[in-house]
Amino acid sequence: MLNRAPNRIERRQSGTTLIEVAVALLVLSFGMLGIVGVQAVSLRANQSAYFRTIATTLSVDVLERMRANLVGVENGDYDDVAGAATAACFSVGGCTTAQMAGQDILDWSALVAAALPSGDSVVCLDSTPEDGTAAANACDGGGTVYAIKIWWDDNRDGTAATWYRTSFKPL
Repeated sequence: MLNRAPNRIERRQSGTTLIEVAVALLVLSFGMLGIVGVQAVSLRANQSAYFRTIATTLSVDVLERMRANLVGVENGDYDDVAGAATAACFSVGGCTTAQMAGQDILDWSALVAAALPSGDSVVCLDSTPEDGTAAANACDGGGTVYAIKIWWDDNRDGTAATWYRTSFKPL
């Protein structure tokens, strides 16, 4: 048997040290920062998807307006028209197909501007419907296909660079 000295005190570690606590807090804080980053990306993606859904709905809206005025569509009344208010379109006497097209585009453009940040739009005859920007819509007036082009500022940097385009060919 070993003989121990009676005045010798054994020290045992119990609990944690301050360094271990600091390291645990550091690891936890990096994990929380990662969660916050993922949440921010998720919110941005959801907002972008929401805007794209609004743009899709608005394009269907103008398509339905055009289908209700097929004579105006066939006459080219919707081709890159700025839109104009016509009170006769809301009265019993009615209005011409061109006036109806102008009223439709005016109302629809207001919806686009109100629903999307920096929302801009155009409906036009275009042989190349997949081009153009909000500043230059690139409508060439050619062909028999109507292009519906909608732009908005998806990342809110002041430039309406995100777009949604669809086309419509009257029967």
